Amino acid sequence: MRTTFMANENNIERKWLVVDAEGKRLGRLASEVAAILRGKHKPTYTPHADTGDYVIIVNAAKIELTGNKLADKKYYRHSGHPGGLKERTADEMRTKYPEQMLELAIKGMLPKGSLGRKMGKKLHVYRGAEHNHAAQKPEVYELRG
Repeated sequence: MRTTFMANENNIERKWLVVDAEGKRLGRLASEVAAILRGKHKPTYTPHADTGDYVIIVNAAKIELTGNKLADKKYYRHSGHPGGLKERTADEMRTKYPEQMLELAIKGMLPKGSLGRKMGKKLHVYRGAEHNHAAQKPEVYELRG
């Protein structure tokens, strides 16, 4: 009798993938990278286990947004004190903090809880074309679409 395969920490093989964000749309890139971090692109995907690969995103500063999102989209954070709401536009985020902009988009698409936080640690985002993970021998990953 055959049983269903269930992945666990002992039988997971992880790769390092490099994704170039230059000219890509924010949401489409984020959803595909989130699926890679979860491991949904593998036949060994198991919902309760972290089966995903490591992802390195380069050229985060060259990500694209459609429509009026650069001026209209807002990013909020709160200090926890009264009147402590801070606000930034997408244009300000893209010019000053492109790594944070991509991380927020991708981590928002991962599961909430300890499993999602574990998956989020496999994401590495860089503003320019250089990254410091050459020792891991990452493969170039071409996004669909």
